[in-house]
Amino acid sequence: MTILIEQLHDFGVEADEKKVQIDEKELALDGGFMVPETNSFGHTFRDYDAEGERQPGVENFYRVNHINQSYEFVTKMREEYSKLNRVEMSIWECCELLNDVVDESDPDLDEPQIEHLLQTAEAIRRDYPDEDWLHLTGLIHDLGKVLLLPSFGELPQWAVVGDTFPVGCAFDESIVHHKYFKENPDYNNPAYNTKYGAYSEGCGLNNILMSWGHDDYMYLVAKENKTTLPSAALFIIRYHSFYALHRSGAYKHLMNEEDVENLKWLQIFNKYDLYSKSKVRIDVEKVKPYYLSLIEKYFPAKLRW
Repeated sequence: MTILIEQLHDFGVEADEKKVQIDEKELALDGGFMVPETNSFGHTFRDYDAEGERQPGVENFYRVNHINQSYEFVTKMREEYSKLNRVEMSIWECCELLNDVVDESDPDLDEPQIEHLLQTAEAIRRDYPDEDWLHLTGLIHDLGKVLLLPSFGELPQWAVVGDTFPVGCAFDESIVHHKYFKENPDYNNPAYNTKYGAYSEGCGLNNILMSWGHDDYMYLVAKENKTTLPSAALFIIRYHSFYALHRSGAYKHLMNEEDVENLKWLQIFNKYDLYSKSKVRIDVEKVKPYYLSLIEKYFPAKLRW
């Protein structure tokens, strides 16, 4: 099968953010996963200033994202998509739908999403052979990106992918391209622009609104379809793009005890999610029976999406 990848447009936006520094100690994984030094384009991972054909488009993506992801917008999107009235299909059918999706916010890879899902899942499977729930989490964590497709509303990229962050409280400066939040309607709203905003200390991440996208959507799909995956899996699915938390330590004042425990698994998972991205191809048919068995174990045959 030949997969056509749409070329990004050059928006001509200049970069002026500082490069993301990677702590070498942070890259040591419990399972022994070997971390590559560079991404598919020869740059440091998550380097949003690295010059290249994707950089202008990635920065423009975050400009539009940060302007539009407001408390009001997120509330409306959650209300609409929590109905789960778009499609009925299995988890594997959803995986196959991602063959035509490329994430414009990702500076590290331009491969179709199905490749990334299997790379992540297989890397985890090698290092954590007894944690089958984590293997399946690796496979399904990005399935919410089907929101980009016509049958799911064909949402714009800025409403589906990219780093996520809380809305309803101050935007932390660790969020990539933070400067663009100045144009967000919540930026100068006293109800939403303080440390706690609409929330309270230790209220629990489950009680805050995150910027809308594939993370929160897949979390809703899994939860409402009564998955038997553990709470750590749902935490990973919902917050794997929340880099301000699991990479920079921001927003911990909103966490409760369960969040603290689940964050440990997310930090393990995130290194596989980020650093397993490569041009190495996965033999889909070879691994498919294993993942179908996990899907049957943890999900109903058909899900509402």
